[in-house]
Amino acid sequence: MINALIEATITFVKSELANAEGGHDWFHIERVYKNTLNIAKHEDVDIEVVSLAALLHDIADPKFHDGDETVGPKIARKFLFEQNVDSKVIEHVVAIIENMSFKNTFEEGEKFTSKELEVVQDADRLDAIGAIGIARCFNYGGFKNRALYNPEIAPNLNMTKEEYKNSSAPTINHFYEKLLLLKDKMNTKTGQKIAAERHSYMEKFLKQFYAEWNGKL
Repeated sequence: MINALIEATITFVKSELANAEGGHDWFHIERVYKNTLNIAKHEDVDIEVVSLAALLHDIADPKFHDGDETVGPKIARKFLFEQNVDSKVIEHVVAIIENMSFKNTFEEGEKFTSKELEVVQDADRLDAIGAIGIARCFNYGGFKNRALYNPEIAPNLNMTKEEYKNSSAPTINHFYEKLLLLKDKMNTKTGQKIAAERHSYMEKFLKQFYAEWNGKL
């Protein structure tokens, strides 16, 4: 049974992302929300916190706001405040949104951690790999008018955070710069199990992609 707060959050997110790019639209949020609830069944976490964080985590993805990482947390905080959500819950949800992105792994130093963050982070990363991950990757590449693949442009495996954010490399490179790395960055046992299966699927896809690219019948 969905409570009134979650229902209001779903309505808000659907409205905010009505015209979003296909890989970061409401359906992405819905999948991450479902993944979150499935993983949370096996973890000792606050269901309200993980649910709200999953639903609001991409309310304003920095990629579509000139790289500004403060927009999403501000919108989430304002919405939750207007819903009279407990301040501790708001701060926890906002902290998750601020710290769950893959690009933050390029930064060193002490970071915010919580079991709730681990669950939502795994749920989001699962949507970046496997069949859906492949579809999202190429959808975004097309959105940015990037080449599918260029054998002369090698993946950059030692990027800084800024280089990652500003990359315009061919879409296939993103598999090596992010997607194939996610399996080993999962936090929960459930996430690890599902990620292993989806990782294997991506490896098979890449093998087939290169065979077709090189004209092997």
